[in-house]
Amino acid sequence: MLDHVFLSVSDIPRSIAFYTKVLTPLGITNRHDYDGREGPPGHPDLKGFGCEGRMFFWLREGVVSGASVHLGFVAKSRGEVDAAYAEAMTAGATDNGAPGARLHYDPRYYAANVLDPDGYSLEFVYKSWQH
Repeated sequence: MLDHVFLSVSDIPRSIAFYTKVLTPLGITNRHDYDGREGPPGHPDLKGFGCEGRMFFWLREGVVSGASVHLGFVAKSRGEVDAAYAEAMTAGATDNGAPGARLHYDPRYYAANVLDPDGYSLEFVYKSWQH
């Protein structure tokens, strides 16, 4: 199980605005800014997102290589998948797979895929057997 992910982005304000909109339908609404000067030498400034008392998704300014990252976010329902996809599209994402069953994985695997403004692959996933 993962504890946290750091994602380098090319434009922090743009990415904060994008992920704030996109993650809200998934219940990921907490935000925290971490000043890198409070960490060890060279620690980056971080912009964090989380829920239920945990911060686990962090943005940092840096070198972007969009094709190298795929992130899957858990949704609690098909409706959450649809809502996250809709928010992503209005926030400037590129469609990479409209909401629907992903039969090549399992008939109960419901997901939507987008590319964020830096080209990172995002998937919003509802797996009924995991809820």
